[in-house]
Amino acid sequence: ALQENLDKRVFGQHLVSKVVVKAVKGFLNNSNVKKPLTLSLHGWTGTGKNFVSKIVAESIYKRGLQSKYVHQFVATLHFPHAHNINLYKDQLQSWIRGNVSICPRSLFIFDEMDKMHAGLIDSIKPFLDYYEFLDGVSYRQAIFIFLSNAGAEKITELALDFWRNGKRREDIQLQDMQNALSVSVFNNKNSGFWHSTLIDRNLIDYFVPFLPLEYKHVKMCVRVEIESRGYAVDEDILTRIADEMTYFPREERIYSDKGCKTVDAKLDYYYDF
Repeated sequence: ALQENLDKRVFGQHLVSKVVVKAVKGFLNNSNVKKPLTLSLHGWTGTGKNFVSKIVAESIYKRGLQSKYVHQFVATLHFPHAHNINLYKDQLQSWIRGNVSICPRSLFIFDEMDKMHAGLIDSIKPFLDYYEFLDGVSYRQAIFIFLSNAGAEKITELALDFWRNGKRREDIQLQDMQNALSVSVFNNKNSGFWHSTLIDRNLIDYFVPFLPLEYKHVKMCVRVEIESRGYAVDEDILTRIADEMTYFPREERIYSDKGCKTVDAKLDYYYDF
């Protein structure tokens, strides 16, 4: 179901589909895991990071994101003030400890990691490490997913290199990006992962790059959204919406500035729902 949903609903992200399915399936089927599964999803807004974390939640829990075993943290909402960082560290540890005690197979999603105060996320390092038990609690069956815009420039740079060299987007391999991405995120002062021990100690299992979306992918997003609302696809409207999006670099206009982020709102304008 996870593979099927990613194939049907996520476009232009061959690396994401491959890595996420392999990682989640392997983790859930392993009866002797040594640490929690930790994924870090990186890319521009609108490329599908939140959507993929939602699909992962739906593939594991009956109620998806609504499950009481799925916990979402948004940096600007839950950890807004830098002067409260010590309080947040205590709260975060307490929340994770309490929830994993209730359900070992808990899922924690951290959104806006690029807006999180540096040093805060390191407070959960013990929970992600190779300990069998911490104060009588095992965290090994838990899953942690981080979402961040940090590293998006590096991903775009590598994708553009492929395009300018006449190579297919689908030929980009995870190893082409993984190392450069982790170094870029680690050294980004505007990221919650800046000089983080989670990266330094190799506790993040996969850095998953979300490639910037092209014109054809935006059209795919529009088509699926129209169909999901139960309307017949009007090719003229579909093309018009895709044409209205802004693209970069300015000369070549290859990638959508906002990915598929504003497709929903644009559809509301064209259809009388």
